[in-house]
Amino acid sequence: MERIYLDYAASTPVHPKVKEAMLPYLDEKFGNAGSLHSFGRDAMAALDAAREAIAGILGAKFHEVIFTSSATEANNLALRGIVEGYRVQGSGFSKNRGAQNSTLDPSGYTLNPRIITTPIEHESIEETSRDLEKEDIEVVRLPVSKEGFVNPEDVGAALTPNTVLVSVIYGSNVIGTIQPVREVAEVVKRYRGKTGKPYPLFHTDAAQALQFLEVGVGELGVDLMSLSSQKIYGPKGAGALYISEDTLPLVSPVITGGSQEFGLRAATEDIPAIVGFSRAIELISLNKENEAERLRSLRDRLWDGLKTAHPELELNGPEPGPRRLPNNLHVYFPNHDSDELMVKFDLAGLAVSVGSACSMRSTRSSYVVKALGVDPKRASHSLRFSLGRPVTAGQIDNAISRILKLL
Repeated sequence: MERIYLDYAASTPVHPKVKEAMLPYLDEKFGNAGSLHSFGRDAMAALDAAREAIAGILGAKFHEVIFTSSATEANNLALRGIVEGYRVQGSGFSKNRGAQNSTLDPSGYTLNPRIITTPIEHESIEETSRDLEKEDIEVVRLPVSKEGFVNPEDVGAALTPNTVLVSVIYGSNVIGTIQPVREVAEVVKRYRGKTGKPYPLFHTDAAQALQFLEVGVGELGVDLMSLSSQKIYGPKGAGALYISEDTLPLVSPVITGGSQEFGLRAATEDIPAIVGFSRAIELISLNKENEAERLRSLRDRLWDGLKTAHPELELNGPEPGPRRLPNNLHVYFPNHDSDELMVKFDLAGLAVSVGSACSMRSTRSSYVVKALGVDPKRASHSLRFSLGRPVTAGQIDNAISRILKLL
């Protein structure tokens, strides 16, 4: 029985050309990029070339690309780095400071920084936000529509003088919603222009969007953007955070212990993974639109096959179209427990998921689905299908046949 993998939002296989690019840096070119001898210089040259390539695709400057171990780490650097950077810029925001003026500290920055986000972010944003709340950081989660969209006007209405960061996921890893990132960025920029201050900043998690959507930072208008290698047929263990030149001085490192990555991320750079990441982003950029359309067609074929046989099935998130990631389906199965159904699918050779792989080890239902304002039980009766480049029409038809036998 052929195993059919339909969980590409969780991880993707390494492209053969990516693997080929990585191999020299696993043996003969194994040097540390921080070393001054020839082995180190070879590693540094590879690091520089990878950074230059990714910066070029993003329309960014060389020093605006900060390599991390994952998009999760990049998200942490964005949130924690901005909050800590704000503390440094404003001489702190603890309750023990600013006793003579409860609103402003000596540098003119408010003492109680505020973050605006949504309730459907990736777990690395949601969990980090919860941790920051324990440190007396105010986190505002704006409501979303039943399809998962945030309203840019709601963002504008929520901005205050002490808002330091707005973070909105570009394409949902769970329900596939594509957020109006450009519009939100414009709202934030316009507010900043009125106040004349460098805050608030705008961050987006583009891990799922990278291979399908526009990621030119000038076009999007973002200040920070998180990226992942393993979602685009690159190796695990590599990610990046784009930080605009104006924003760089406002970010403090989260991991210390060295001056790597322009002082923002200490640790010896993983050259093989970074080289692979760079090659992967080059490859997915070659035929991005055509591949998105191909996967969109296969995704619709899968949904039509299921929905025609079982009209009671429903989608979580937007209807298939331009506002949903082209490879994503998140299906509500009214009469089936999602965990039990996922096991049945697995035994039938179908790999799908409940939602984010980062929350699979926990037993709680998807907070993303619950945030849509639907019956909370719906979250425990839904499964995510996410397609990738190796998927064929024959596999989709095969998957439909197997699923219908199980329902």
